[in-house]
Amino acid sequence: MSLTQHLSTPISSSSSAFVAHSNFISRTKNVSLPAKRFSICKCVAAASQEAQTAYKTTVSRNANMAKLQAGYLFPEISRRRAAHLLKYPDAQVISLGIGDTTEPIPEVITSAMEKRSRALSTLEGYSGYGAEQGEKALRAAIASTFYRNLGIEEDDIFVSDGAKCDLSRLQVVFGADVTIAVQDPSYPVYVDSGVIMGQTGLFQKNDQKFVGIEYMKCTPENGFFPDLSSVSRTDIIFFCSPNNPTGAAATREQLTQLVNFAKDNGSIIVYDSAYAMYASEGLPHSIFEIPGAKEVAIETSSFSKYAGFTGVRLGWTAVPKQLLFSDGFPVAKDFNRIVCTCFNGASNIAQAGGLACLSPEGLKAMHEVIDFYKGNTNIIVETFNSLGFNVYGGENAPYVWVHFPDRSSWDVFSEILEKTHVVTTPGSGFGPAGEGFIRVSAFGHRSNVLEACKRFKQLYK
Repeated sequence: MSLTQHLSTPISSSSSAFVAHSNFISRTKNVSLPAKRFSICKCVAAASQEAQTAYKTTVSRNANMAKLQAGYLFPEISRRRAAHLLKYPDAQVISLGIGDTTEPIPEVITSAMEKRSRALSTLEGYSGYGAEQGEKALRAAIASTFYRNLGIEEDDIFVSDGAKCDLSRLQVVFGADVTIAVQDPSYPVYVDSGVIMGQTGLFQKNDQKFVGIEYMKCTPENGFFPDLSSVSRTDIIFFCSPNNPTGAAATREQLTQLVNFAKDNGSIIVYDSAYAMYASEGLPHSIFEIPGAKEVAIETSSFSKYAGFTGVRLGWTAVPKQLLFSDGFPVAKDFNRIVCTCFNGASNIAQAGGLACLSPEGLKAMHEVIDFYKGNTNIIVETFNSLGFNVYGGENAPYVWVHFPDRSSWDVFSEILEKTHVVTTPGSGFGPAGEGFIRVSAFGHRSNVLEACKRFKQLYK
């Protein structure tokens, strides 16, 4: 309730004590009372408690945590959104910032989860712990659906609670002593998980980079694909295509360059394909479409942006048997050990949904949802194009990357939020090369996307 609403609310029966007291005052208004002197009284007990030092353990903080800058990007955006709502409690805030899906999960998928859930109430249908790597039927369906004829088999697939979780588990596999490269800009988890593991030095404010990370610059000037001739050799290369945040999708020729670069340097590519189903026909949908990739690459993916599973939580990682460490030990065996140690397997209900996703009806339903979000991207792209901005992405990914030359990304974020009540994402939150850009997510109800674009036009016309 706003302050105005509160002041205009009629006094209810619960306020009777206040009314009686007021009447008493009015009846005794001619009674004079001796004046009193008031002074400030300090509570000694409270002051002494505040002065006491809080109890501390003798355990040292992980020094790597102290290297992290501010909060993780998306919680920080949520914090600013909440502060904006406190300032404008009646505003209709539209969120096109965090990449969270908004449309209902198709019924063909939820009905399968419902059936599995109800079965758990029966002796015949109940199941407890499953295989940490995922149910055999789902692993087989993922292999045949996404990696048919690519040499990836069901036992190369590890089902999980999401690609983001697997990215962090992979960092545990690699340990603190590896060097890493990331696209710049890129999804923040690659950098932050590396910092937490101790793979980096300190953050350098002058160039907004962590010491020890190779930032592969991806800008409009190089078509959002790094100039590999100028990239230093690292152990691990994180690469996302179609890309979050720029929306760019690498071509077959570009990914061939990347695989050859990794082979020449003895590196491992961690390929994030969370948006592969958004890629147009003719573009690679998996790194394993590239010859030789099974010897140098791991692929993570997710049902989050395909089926609306952001809250259900289900993803997978493909680790080929051919991928070996320098001593010849299979990477998949170490990843399997980490999965078995740190994870008890994805929810059996979620896995039932995943299996339904990969049925003919489920695949059709997922493509319909993806087409809906791609329709949103077209509306956003057309809006900013009509306003004279340079706009990227939107064709092969659910993100639109808009350039605001010579401006701070956070300043643009704040301007848009303050003047239109629309939440976007500042490009600099994805890396120094993102400065001067904002990312606009296409994940939203159509009415909200249309309203947001109307407000953009009013602000920047």
